[in-house]
Amino acid sequence: MARASWNGQLIAESDRCETVEGNHYFPPDAVRRDVLRESATHTTCGWKGVASYYDVVVNGQANKDAAWYYADPKPAAQNIAGYIAFWKGVKVEA
Repeated sequence: MARASWNGQLIAESDRCETVEGNHYFPPDAVRRDVLRESATHTTCGWKGVASYYDVVVNGQANKDAAWYYADPKPAAQNIAGYIAFWKGVKVEA
């Protein structure tokens, strides 16, 4: 079971994560949507495609662009379509 937490709060938990390049991608239904806020940030990965970001907001504190996902990944990364990964201090334990 993988768990993600930030600022003292559990924000995601699942036994159905996909691991890609050392990152745990959580299924969308395993992530607390109330702690995610859309970000205008986008980046591009050569083999996964365009990533979109969320700010993680817990207890009134925002962690900018601390979560990302691929809404429409390239064929090699279809297994993580819509799945959400974390970084920037979000603690992920597997």
